[in-house]
Amino acid sequence: MTGTGYDVEPWVLRWRGLSVVDLRRTESTFALANGHIGMRGTLDEGEPRGLPGTYLNGFYEEHELPYGEGGYGYPEEGQTVVNVTDGKVFRLLVEDEPLDMRYGRALAHHRELDFRSGTLRRYTDWESPTGKRVIVRSERLVSLTQRAVAAIRYEVEPQQDVQLVVQSDLLANEPVDSESGDPRVAAALDSPLVADFAHAEGARAVLAHHARRSGLRMAAGMDHEVHLAKDGVRTSIHAEEDLARFTVAADVPAGQRLTVVKYLGYGWSGQRSVPALRAQVEAALEGALQTGWAGLLAEQRRFLDDYWEVADIEVDGDPQLQQAVRFALFHILQAAARGETRAIPGKGLTGPGYDGHAFWDTETFVLPVLTYTVPDATRDALRWRHSTLDKARERAEVLGQRGAAFPWRSISGAECSAYWPAGTAAFHVSGDVAYAVAQYIDATGDEEFEQHWGGEILVETARLWASLGHHDKGDVFRIDGVTGPDEYTAVVDNNTYTNLIAQQNFRSAARVCRRHPSVACKLGVSEEEIQSWERAADAMLLPFDEVLGVHQQSEGFTSHAEWDFEGTDPDAYPLLLSHPYFDLYRKQVIKQADLVLAMHLRGDAFTPEQKARNFAYYEARTVRDSSLSAATQAVLAAEVGALQLAYDYLAEAAFTDLHDLHRNVHNGLHMASLAGAWSALVAGFGGMRDHGGELSFAPRLPPHLTRFAFRMCYRGTRFAVSVEDGSATYRIISGGPLRTSHHGKEIVVEPGVELTLEVPEPPTPPKIRQPAHRMPRRRLAGG
Repeated sequence: MTGTGYDVEPWVLRWRGLSVVDLRRTESTFALANGHIGMRGTLDEGEPRGLPGTYLNGFYEEHELPYGEGGYGYPEEGQTVVNVTDGKVFRLLVEDEPLDMRYGRALAHHRELDFRSGTLRRYTDWESPTGKRVIVRSERLVSLTQRAVAAIRYEVEPQQDVQLVVQSDLLANEPVDSESGDPRVAAALDSPLVADFAHAEGARAVLAHHARRSGLRMAAGMDHEVHLAKDGVRTSIHAEEDLARFTVAADVPAGQRLTVVKYLGYGWSGQRSVPALRAQVEAALEGALQTGWAGLLAEQRRFLDDYWEVADIEVDGDPQLQQAVRFALFHILQAAARGETRAIPGKGLTGPGYDGHAFWDTETFVLPVLTYTVPDATRDALRWRHSTLDKARERAEVLGQRGAAFPWRSISGAECSAYWPAGTAAFHVSGDVAYAVAQYIDATGDEEFEQHWGGEILVETARLWASLGHHDKGDVFRIDGVTGPDEYTAVVDNNTYTNLIAQQNFRSAARVCRRHPSVACKLGVSEEEIQSWERAADAMLLPFDEVLGVHQQSEGFTSHAEWDFEGTDPDAYPLLLSHPYFDLYRKQVIKQADLVLAMHLRGDAFTPEQKARNFAYYEARTVRDSSLSAATQAVLAAEVGALQLAYDYLAEAAFTDLHDLHRNVHNGLHMASLAGAWSALVAGFGGMRDHGGELSFAPRLPPHLTRFAFRMCYRGTRFAVSVEDGSATYRIISGGPLRTSHHGKEIVVEPGVELTLEVPEPPTPPKIRQPAHRMPRRRLAGG
């Protein structure tokens, strides 16, 4: 597509022309980040703008949580990500006329996000209201190799002899409109930064601030290089509490170029002093200057070349989908590459949506992508969870339980959800964290992590389930009064997903304690406790409706009244905004895949026949009012043989942000849905499963595609799987042999030898229907 929209290219996302009404969503899609720093893709000049944003992972402000009526155990403090000091801003004056895309004439204008260079580029051919014409080129990066560094190259080429003035800013406390319905949040974000220090000298400036209520401290610094072929450049710099400005003035002949390279450094801490933060930022600037602009570009490209070697997915036959999948993989990397023991928020660092909180989305949807492509990033994310164990233990104690209860939503590790059916009862989050720990250990064999961090997480979460559940009269182990992934069915007994994730948690904790007696000894785990976990796992209740022949999402779910989908206004979705939760809770209506998710993550607990019946039953009741759902439905649709439906759901997950399907991309991208595009292809059409450390594949070609291929890393071996009509080929990229299975047959893939195997016909799918008006859009090749 061309015009005022995205061009379709395999490695670039390009938007031509300027559409002011679309700025907010393109600021999200063009965001750059590295897991520590996040910068929305605002125009260099700062205006026009949609929603400006620069974020530091883990830097937040606090505010009171709203309750109509309080209750024991309710979290008291909310946390909201802060738009910190903005270093992206350049202002250009052409003979005293500011370049503003709303005035004069833009003869040409486009911006492009390059997935291979890891940069955002801009080209503008602009004519001022008085006829002065300049060509502006810029390129922006957030370094994937130097954690605290970002940089921008801003170049102006006048078409006549003109005087140019370029102002480069550091700006704190930018006015930002809060879309939160809670006035407490809006108040917290009204000038949240209090000035502590400002200094400017030469071409460098540093500003330091602290958050008014949380007390967290941050510093931002900038330094510059100026290039012009002729002499006569004049520069100045000054700093005040919330603004530092470096100014360049020059008379530039036609055809010459004035270039300003801006290096940015960021740091924050809850403990270090302002002088220490200043030193950290200035050290980052010195490192960036030493590397130089060309060096930063080269480092970025090498980092991404290595990433794409292990993570790329090729899609032949659907160019839009190819672009969307690489867009997704690029942003997943950006959310985590240099997080280094910080959380991965639900929106990454692309916007203020969800207040910047991390959810269970990270462990269940995002970490699988990273575990099999950039396992060090998964290790860092799980070490962040480990660093919050004390808060999780405190939360469990407040709730009258043992072990560790991880939060449903948080920045610091403390629960900050005012929605108590999730914030209090969604205990599955602790099982999700444990699942990700076990998956990472199985996929990497990282014994150091297992002994120093992972084992403790597994033990403390197992203790939570032992405390939370109980053996009933028939010695069946029950877990009552919980909320599973489906938020339209809250506070129920024996949610199947929760019970299955707890069952694996028990077994993983027992296994790590038996494998590493020193871990058990350090954590005070006795043989009796291990045996109690194993008994609970073996006795876990999985509700099943014998009449219908399907597993129940939770005990009694299939006895609930049916929802009147035919009588529901198509414009009433999402239902939580048009119907009372009370009515949703007591009906068979599902917000997002719940039992279907259990069949993906714990597919070893179901037979193929059960999966087919369960999928058909729950497909007819799932309305997908959550962006988390489509990818999981794609995975199971592919497994039961409904390949067109799987392809439709794959497209929905992949295009959630590029097509703004939920009309909220302006607040940031959906990391779980982006990761879901990977899951739908690799776990769905690739049939990849990793149950108990046994990696297996059952690939099938999606309809309308002539070929697709994906790459992964498993226990140090990088390999690729390519699927064409009737066959699949496995090959080693680097590392040793790969032992796996292909459609149930054990295989060994040796380095240097491609292995091509026949792909059997898919199973005949069950009869499947969706709720009225909730069918996914039919996906045909290319659109």
